[in-house]
Amino acid sequence: MIKKYSLLFTAYCLLLTVFGYTTVANSAILLDKVMAIVNKEVITWSDLYKAMEFEATDEIKAMKDEDRRRFFKENESMFLESLIDMRLQLQEAAKAGVSASDEDVNRAIENIRKKYSMTDEVFKDAIAKEGFTLAEYRKKLSEQITISRIVEQDVKSKVLVTEGEIDKYIAGHKELEKESEGFNISHIFFKKTDDKRQLEEKAMEIYKKIKAGENFSDLAKQYSEDASARSGGELGFIRKSDMSVDFLNVLSKMKIGDVSEPFWSGNGIHIIRLNDKKEVKSLQELREIVRQKLLDEKFNREYKNWIKGLRERAYVEIKI
Repeated sequence: MIKKYSLLFTAYCLLLTVFGYTTVANSAILLDKVMAIVNKEVITWSDLYKAMEFEATDEIKAMKDEDRRRFFKENESMFLESLIDMRLQLQEAAKAGVSASDEDVNRAIENIRKKYSMTDEVFKDAIAKEGFTLAEYRKKLSEQITISRIVEQDVKSKVLVTEGEIDKYIAGHKELEKESEGFNISHIFFKKTDDKRQLEEKAMEIYKKIKAGENFSDLAKQYSEDASARSGGELGFIRKSDMSVDFLNVLSKMKIGDVSEPFWSGNGIHIIRLNDKKEVKSLQELREIVRQKLLDEKFNREYKNWIKGLRERAYVEIKI
């Protein structure tokens, strides 16, 4: 499904279908525009917008083309800063001899395909629809793996949490146990409409399909009106303290693997599947939760300092 175009024609099609520009002349000018210089590397307009498309969340990807273009334009400077940081990390990795092999990339792609139950053809078609060739997608994955490794080597491996720090945190946070509990869920969502009865009948039809053995994730991709539809309705782990009473009432009666009957919230109707739940069952488990929380906090601080150091030692010129 991925066709081979000349570079100019690819750029032209990209701008027509994704960003809405209309002439080859304007396309060439925009694609060649230098947005920033990072040491000896140049970041162009096309580099920036390709990176934004690749890094976009499911919620952003679910936007209408016009809304997504507006969002990217309004956040162009923020995305550029992020891309500069990525280039600096890749340059640091190159200095340290850190990289990702073809085998690493193949493994990452296989994991993605398995997670979303995608055949090789469906996977290639999906990345083509998002404006990437397989080679471009592999390059992006390679960069992500490389960055992960250099961060692990230079930052994460040096972050430690002592038992005394854990004791102190637990003593100062009596509400911690409740804050650590929650649910991993997926859902199928139908937005509220004026015809309440019709919406309830539609939701019940989908619920019956699930009970008859049809795949929940496939039905979510097809029918859910939420950005999570792209990932089969997965919402991930949500703390109890962040959930509405509507959800908690339903989840309190469910076991792992159960699918709820359709129920109303303020925005519409939900069908949820309980994938897993997290409960604090012992003091040791609570200590491990605190350990991970403190590690994450320390890592975030050290990572920011590390990036700041890379910036201070680099030549960075922003052109916008």
